[in-house]
Amino acid sequence: MSTKTPTVSEAAAYAPELPDGRIRLDSVAWFTWFESPTTTSFSYPLFDPKCGYIHGYMTVRKETRQRGGNYWSVYRRSGGRLRKIYLGRSASVTSVHLEEIAQTLLAVLQREE
Repeated sequence: MSTKTPTVSEAAAYAPELPDGRIRLDSVAWFTWFESPTTTSFSYPLFDPKCGYIHGYMTVRKETRQRGGNYWSVYRRSGGRLRKIYLGRSASVTSVHLEEIAQTLLAVLQREE
């Protein structure tokens, strides 16, 4: 079993345990991968299109809630503070939703600089 956290880049998730080493975002395989008990987290880049580079990564983690079921949340440490944003169940973790959260976090990081 690999200890490397899967990473999202260019509309695909990359990890050694995935078929062909990657799966496309928003595909059936993407949502099936989320439901797998072995999938617990992945990293997503905070890309700034204005300057053309990545400012860092946010970590997306699967958590079990007392009410039952698994939910996904985003974590990002900045300025000594840990930020957490709730994403929802696996079906709501789409490329559009992830990009919205990434841009929100990027705006917060830029205000702190």
